[in-house]
Amino acid sequence: MTNIGLLHPGEMGISVAASATHSGHQVYWISTGRSEATRQRAEKHKLIDVVSLSHLCQLCEIIISVCPPHAAEEVARSVIEQGFKGYYLDANAISPGRAIKIGQRLGENRIRFIDGGIIGGPAWKPRETRLYLSGNDATIIADCFGNKPLETKIIGDEIGKASALKMCYAAYSKGTTALLAAILAAAETLDVRDELYQQWDMDEPGFADQVNRRVGRVTAKAWRFEGEMHEIASTFHEAGLPDGFHESAAEIYRRMAGFKDSPEPPRLEDVLEAILE
Repeated sequence: MTNIGLLHPGEMGISVAASATHSGHQVYWISTGRSEATRQRAEKHKLIDVVSLSHLCQLCEIIISVCPPHAAEEVARSVIEQGFKGYYLDANAISPGRAIKIGQRLGENRIRFIDGGIIGGPAWKPRETRLYLSGNDATIIADCFGNKPLETKIIGDEIGKASALKMCYAAYSKGTTALLAAILAAAETLDVRDELYQQWDMDEPGFADQVNRRVGRVTAKAWRFEGEMHEIASTFHEAGLPDGFHESAAEIYRRMAGFKDSPEPPRLEDVLEAILE
């Protein structure tokens, strides 16, 4: 059994923790500063609260970071400051350049870094979510999830490769959803949304309803996707490609961020109004 520290058990992180406990490991977390909803998730899945980061760093051989993209470096920095000397998995939606930068800083402090990228929703069912891993110590992390439902795949020794795959995948899946939302908003303000639906359904029956569902589903996580779009834009820039599309997608998600924690899915008309500001 391995002691694993999880920073922090949000909707995705808690499913990663549950897969680790299902595989026979003990997962620890820190309740300080976390919401009541996070506390309930952690208690439900039997995570052990150690209250302080210092205690977690002393107790655990592995630390897994699952946080919003903008916080990835801050979380890594806090672990360094506590003198942690084990294995550190960054499983956040960040550009390969940022992953390399974080890995270098951790390595300078004798922390073994593994690059990760999660594709799929929270890992509650087999064959729906995969954690891609890269780095010399990737097998250490893969061994933590042998009993699934989170699946793992090692794609090389190079730090940044797992993050690069995540960025390229999300560039399409989440980027096109932002594009569709912007198209609907433009059609709404130009008074051609009904006609657009008709044309879409002539091309592909049911496509209009599919678009509406995609745009509606994304609202609850738009606050998080904004940062991910910036990371994708940075990835494209690093690859010598134009980054403007995903910077624009970030702006679309920023305009939808107010729907975070909504008790019910918003009406499409309210979503379009928010996008049009």
